[in-house]
Amino acid sequence: MFGLLKRIGYTCATRIVRDRSMANTAAALHILVKQKEQAEDIIKQLKKGAKFQTLAKKYSTCPSGKRGGDLGEFRRGQMVPQFDKVCFSGEVLTPHLVKTKFGWHVVKVLYRT
Repeated sequence: MFGLLKRIGYTCATRIVRDRSMANTAAALHILVKQKEQAEDIIKQLKKGAKFQTLAKKYSTCPSGKRGGDLGEFRRGQMVPQFDKVCFSGEVLTPHLVKTKFGWHVVKVLYRT
């Protein structure tokens, strides 16, 4: 199955994988913060309609924050296990809260292929 995806200013075609266990790559946005409470507040703002990229630029302590939290496309196993699990088994386009050794992540999986 193929579909169109609008990613931060441009549109690209991508193959959409329905069976999550088959996906080998994913693309995601994330916001890294130190405190769980701040991550939960960011999710609340997203649910009220705030733009992910705007919040990433404002709050993220990761260098990707300058790019709106865009991590680009990455392979299964490339990220720390907790992050990887959400990216390859969590719902696409839904913000997820993940704790890793780096802090608290708000993760939005854009697609899997």
